[in-house]
Amino acid sequence: MEPFTCFTSVAVPMDQDNIDTDQILPARHLMMPRDERYGGYVFKDLRLDQDGNEIETFVLNKEEFRQSRIIVAAHNFGCGSSREGAVFTLVDAGFRAIIATSYGDIFYNNSFNNGLLPVVLPEKIVRLLRQQLHDGPGAEVTVDLEAKTVTGPDQAVYPFEIDAHRRNRLLKGLDAVGYTLQYASNIKTFEEQYNDAAPWELDAIA
Repeated sequence: MEPFTCFTSVAVPMDQDNIDTDQILPARHLMMPRDERYGGYVFKDLRLDQDGNEIETFVLNKEEFRQSRIIVAAHNFGCGSSREGAVFTLVDAGFRAIIATSYGDIFYNNSFNNGLLPVVLPEKIVRLLRQQLHDGPGAEVTVDLEAKTVTGPDQAVYPFEIDAHRRNRLLKGLDAVGYTLQYASNIKTFEEQYNDAAPWELDAIA
């Protein structure tokens, strides 16, 4: 998993509340292998019509936002079903951070396990950021995890809170497995000591 320290990108405003995981990753793609095509499924039914043509009104199809890697959303982003693929497709499409007032709980947790940073800011600030992006398409936003700040297009800086453990894992690029493997030697030592103290447990397994 790629570490997240400080990231600057063109940001895209998404004004709709309750953008759910089916909108992020349509259900028919859930069983597709996670290969080089997976990032192309992101927002597919919002981006493309039934004939595969771009829907001009969708914000990511506008030229100024095509290179966006940060989404500034609204309320309850990532609600809906508990599909981890919704995070996979965002990450594989190049997105590194989402800024919103709130998230679906499962989506929020899955994001940290896959290197996607979900930032929570007050509604007033999120609305202001979206308005600035609408007014200046192609403007950049910086998310600094080390400093725990978001810098808007007007260079105003907004602090955000984040769980210390999750922040540490993202800074180091560790998913849940990677974090656990840091303690592999401790785990091995414990297992050896336990087996020496209770050899009958091994006999029972055998």
